[in-house]
Amino acid sequence: MTRQPPSDRQLPRVSPSYDVQLLFPVLFLVGIGIAMVYSASSTLAMGKYGSDYFFVKKQAIFAVLGVVGLVITSHIPYRLYRPLAYPLLAAAIVMLVAVRFSPLGTAAGGALRWLNIAGQSFQPSELARLALVIYLAYSLSKKGENLNKFTVGFLPHVVVFGVMAVMLMLQPDFGSSVILGAITWIVMFIGGVPLRHLATGLLALGPTAYYMMINTDYRLRRFTSFLDPWQYPQHEGYQITHSLMAFGSGGLWGSGIGKSYQKLFYLPEPHTDFIFSVIGEELGLWGVLLIIGLFALILWRGTLIARNAADPFGALLAMGLTTALTLQVSINMAVSLGLLPTKGLTLPFLSYGGTSLLLNLLAVGILINISATSPRRANRAVGGAPRARKEKGDGDD
Repeated sequence: MTRQPPSDRQLPRVSPSYDVQLLFPVLFLVGIGIAMVYSASSTLAMGKYGSDYFFVKKQAIFAVLGVVGLVITSHIPYRLYRPLAYPLLAAAIVMLVAVRFSPLGTAAGGALRWLNIAGQSFQPSELARLALVIYLAYSLSKKGENLNKFTVGFLPHVVVFGVMAVMLMLQPDFGSSVILGAITWIVMFIGGVPLRHLATGLLALGPTAYYMMINTDYRLRRFTSFLDPWQYPQHEGYQITHSLMAFGSGGLWGSGIGKSYQKLFYLPEPHTDFIFSVIGEELGLWGVLLIIGLFALILWRGTLIARNAADPFGALLAMGLTTALTLQVSINMAVSLGLLPTKGLTLPFLSYGGTSLLLNLLAVGILINISATSPRRANRAVGGAPRARKEKGDGDD
């Protein structure tokens, strides 16, 4: 029998507390990111803007704003996002439409992905990711046993994803579309949507993705060069070959911070999409393993927070936020190592990008609030031991 969400009075009331095991790796990564953004971008910034601090100053400002936002969202009860699910979703879709069909849309690197408002650039796809997670958590948690119905548990969520995906593909932003699709599928699976419905969705999306790839020249060239980038070292395989050179040059201990050779106008976007390659060259294998370990710790804590959440909405929200972060990390690292075709995705907390850094830190604040209101943490706050689960499924979401 599906457990009904508790009312606000039933949920634990505890003093706000910070999940140190989540907060430590996040802040550590933000600090490493500021240092690596400066290292990766200083030469480029000096040549283009006359100041080697141009990018790192912006990154540091957004880091401070993000930490302030993290503190704020960690004190906002996550249940308040329920009534905001549809307004946030509508705002995100409107912004995605504005990128393509309004004069506020700004192009860079051959893609139209930013809104320029009062001189400040903002990437709506980052907000769309957060809005989609909140919407999915709210919608799935309130439908209960009706999730078994195709028109209730599956179709509405796929339609929402489809609208966002269409607007992203018009930018074009295939990478963000893939992440949103994966988030939708995973959260629906965790939420209890029947596997037969999810399998039907995958079978329908497969031919669509294949058609879009083979009928777009640059995507087809990217896939071809991905299979053997060394055959196209001056063209489609240029980014991957120089990224792999950076990792190879780093060896075990790295060349040292600031001593990357590939960032000197060889490796494209060294401070954004390929900052992981610069980390590999300057910090070596041990630095790469440290970064992977910190992200693994975030994944572990996010999963535990979801498992111990006080209600289904909190569990799905925590799992959705953790999934979104983990997918972006995995894809960025895989691209840098030549394990996936090139995608224009940043590495959370490390890559230069104010919108990404700010919204990821806000998401961590939400996770901290879910953690603080979990029954187990509430028991510890009053000096008691966590209640043992004696019955099968007791406390499951």
